[in-house]
Amino acid sequence: MSDDPLLLLDLSTLVDPAHTAIVIIDMQNDFCAPGGWTDRIVKRDIGRLGPVARPIQILIDGARAAQVPVVWVRADYSADRIPNAMRARSARMGLMEDCCVPGSWGADWFEVTPLDGEPVFTKHCYSGFSNPGLNDALAVRKVRTLVFAGVQSHVCVETTLRDGHSHGYYCVVPKECVASPNIAAHNVMLSNVSMIFGNVVSLSELMAQWEVGGVAKN
Repeated sequence: MSDDPLLLLDLSTLVDPAHTAIVIIDMQNDFCAPGGWTDRIVKRDIGRLGPVARPIQILIDGARAAQVPVVWVRADYSADRIPNAMRARSARMGLMEDCCVPGSWGADWFEVTPLDGEPVFTKHCYSGFSNPGLNDALAVRKVRTLVFAGVQSHVCVETTLRDGHSHGYYCVVPKECVASPNIAAHNVMLSNVSMIFGNVVSLSELMAQWEVGGVAKN
């Protein structure tokens, strides 16, 4: 991608459906739902997490209508699969229950769901790119721009976005489509992206790029 001389400088070319993909990160019950791991074990206020599903669904619907690929990333933080550094941190914090164990309610999608054929990649640490299949799938589709949505904005979303930037992708964040219990860290993440790693836009700005007279671009 770094060999391509064409720079994408304005929003319309940046998110052209021909080379854009949506990456949905960690929209799972254990992170977003009442009674999930974040709520019950970590005891964080999830009040900002659940409501993000609605704008994300709008984003997904717009992407599908515009034939923009939707790619899904989910966590499996079973103790025998996560890195030792994550296990040690969990132990120090007394977080001894596994998170997003495959087949559990906690691992299920929260209010947004992949369609048949939409690729799903499982990660065992914070970055979606820790699963090499993600980059491989994007390369096959000749994707240049990634639009990120999901939770938590300052952890898995930002970590995946930074790795995407290092892989050479243009990175875009519709600000209504990411969330965190930590509003200060959330705002820093958006500032970091805006200053260094990509573009922060409104959902309506993004949707407008994929519609002409109310008809989605093909």
